[in-house]
Amino acid sequence: MDKIKGRIIKQISNTYTVDADGEIYECKARGKFRNMNITPLVGDFVNFDADNNYILEVLPRKNELIRPSICNIDQAVIIASLKQPDFDTNLLDKLLCIIEFNNIKPIIIFTKGDLLSKEEMTDFKKYFDYYKRYYDVYMNTELAKIKKIFKDKVSVFTGQSGAGKSTLLNNLDKSLDIKTGEISLALNRGRHTTRHTSLLSVYDGLVADTPGFSALNFGEMTNSDIRDNFIEFNDYRCECRYKDCMHNKEDECIIKEKVEDGTIMLSRYNNYINFINKG
Repeated sequence: MDKIKGRIIKQISNTYTVDADGEIYECKARGKFRNMNITPLVGDFVNFDADNNYILEVLPRKNELIRPSICNIDQAVIIASLKQPDFDTNLLDKLLCIIEFNNIKPIIIFTKGDLLSKEEMTDFKKYFDYYKRYYDVYMNTELAKIKKIFKDKVSVFTGQSGAGKSTLLNNLDKSLDIKTGEISLALNRGRHTTRHTSLLSVYDGLVADTPGFSALNFGEMTNSDIRDNFIEFNDYRCECRYKDCMHNKEDECIIKEKVEDGTIMLSRYNNYINFINKG
């Protein structure tokens, strides 16, 4: 048996495409994984039988996302639409919180700014400037800058359906020719055009184009986990009156004071309160 190490770059049903130093193998997963409650994911490093094309072992992961299902990610590129579908701070903040919790670097790319009126763009700029204080943030028109973020990284593109993930990838590299879909105006969201997750070679890195979504859960994250991954809160933790302050109903909370004076954006704080109360 010729045992080789490779990385899963694509999955369709129980067929896994494995890249081993540029050689591509189509493999099946051994039945033992089901008994072990292990599901191989795109991004997994695996040992496999190259003679019979069976995955033998899934190697330890450094991180994992459930939706989209992918692992061993360096950075998550969040595509946030400003129009059709409308800008959704709730989903953006939820994604940022979950990505931070999984020790993945978030990068935000805003799309469809050309659909905004001058007044709408002026209103949006306060969000752009605020997020840029804490994260790497781009407009989708900044292609030259965006192309530089991929080198030697495994990146996942994520965001709600119809936000323009596949369109941006096609604009970055015309040869990808990823299928895109129209926006359902009645539902204010896009049709799902990406049916599976795969890793694509883009500007000396690997990029996952994943199915979009419009809902996301926090899984096993606790309220303290949610609090700790609103990263601007951590700047003032030592100033809070209470050692384990949740910044909710407590009096003399420094975070609430920073919201009142505009240092922390109100929408961020409101989303945080919504998350810890409803999940």
